[in-house]
Amino acid sequence: MPCDTVRLPTQTLEDRKREIREKTKAIDAAMARGQVKVAVGKQGAVAFSGISEEMRGRMTDACIYRRIMATGSSQAKAAIARAEAIAGRGVDKMVVGHGVHSHDGGRTWHKKG
Repeated sequence: MPCDTVRLPTQTLEDRKREIREKTKAIDAAMARGQVKVAVGKQGAVAFSGISEEMRGRMTDACIYRRIMATGSSQAKAAIARAEAIAGRGVDKMVVGHGVHSHDGGRTWHKKG
């Protein structure tokens, strides 16, 4: 599901896009400070921990990953690369696209649905 489809009832598409940019920037900065951690699952899914619900802004881990990889800072991308190195595997974009996710920062994983 694209990030911009989870809107509040009165939120316009432009407002949601602006919110996603702002939330991504805040998450990126928190990753650079080491406040947000990244985990890569054995199947190649990605999860972020240390993000409050307010900071997350209804964005999934898959959405956060896509936005960071598209527009994030080198520090945030390096944090993802470190998580991949620790896991011994890269993030699998097909797995991310199919909705494999975690609700506990990467301790357990679930399929979409």
